[in-house]
Amino acid sequence: MKNGFPLLCFGLALLIAAGASAHGGGSQGSHAGLPVPEISHGEMAVIADYRGHIMDLAASAVDTNEPFRRVLNYAEIQYSYCLWGRVPGSVTDEESPFNECAHAYLAATKAVLLAMRDMPQEAAAAGEIASAVDVDMVRRGLSLVTCRFSGEGFNTGDVVRPRWSEIPLHPASMAWFTGFAALLALGFFGAKRLLRV
Repeated sequence: MKNGFPLLCFGLALLIAAGASAHGGGSQGSHAGLPVPEISHGEMAVIADYRGHIMDLAASAVDTNEPFRRVLNYAEIQYSYCLWGRVPGSVTDEESPFNECAHAYLAATKAVLLAMRDMPQEAAAAGEIASAVDVDMVRRGLSLVTCRFSGEGFNTGDVVRPRWSEIPLHPASMAWFTGFAALLALGFFGAKRLLRV
C-alpha cells in the first residue's frame, strides 16, 4: 500500500483538476479584459526561445501604461498555469493538453514585445529581439507552420487552463507527471526517514 500511495494521491489530484477545468477551461469566457492577438504554431517555438529576454526587458520597462501592464501580467499568469513550459511538448505538440495554454502565454509574450517597439526607451532593444525572432523564423522554416490553435485569439480576462483530463491520453505528459510524482514520493519518504534518525 505504501508504494501505491503516491500514485493514488496523484490520481486524485488529476481528478480534482479535471473537475475544476470542466468549469473554466479553454479561452471561452466573459472577454471583459483586453484582446491578445493569436500566435501561429511556428511562431510559438521561436518566441519561447526568446521569452526570457522579452520578459526581462519588459520587467525593466519605464514608459509603461495600464494595457501593457495587464498584458504583461496575463503573460506571467498564463505561464504559471502552463507549469512554466516544463511539460514536454507543451509548445511543440498540438495534441499536448498544455498546447492551448502555451499558445496563450506566448501570444501575450509576443504582444508585450510588439508593444515595447513603440516605447521610446525600449524600442531599440525590442526591435533587436523582434529582428532576431524574424530571422530565426525564416532560418528554421517556421513561418507557415500552423495548428488548430493558431487562429485563436485570447483575452486578459480569461485564463486558459491545461486540459487536465487529457493528460492520461498524452504519453509525454503522463510520463512527465508520473516522474514528477515519483520524485515527490522519494522526497517525502527520504525526509520521513531523516526525521526518524
